[in-house]
Amino acid sequence: MEERPFDLLNKSLGQQVLVRLKNNISVRGKIVSFDAHMNLVMEGAEELNGGELRAKLGTILLRGGNIIFVSPV
Repeated sequence: MEERPFDLLNKSLGQQVLVRLKNNISVRGKIVSFDAHMNLVMEGAEELNGGELRAKLGTILLRGGNIIFVSPV
């Protein structure tokens, strides 16, 4: 059976992921919750630039419409 995107997000709850946004920003952190619009709440979030730490963001909300992909770290 093929997995759906929300099945994969459910598996990623509590796990470290890398999220790429439309504005070419990458954010790494732990997914603590999400909704039907793929809005993500992340803890321990860090903004990355070319794989290097740029800023520690803490707890953040990412709007689903700005997300290009979510990948396990």
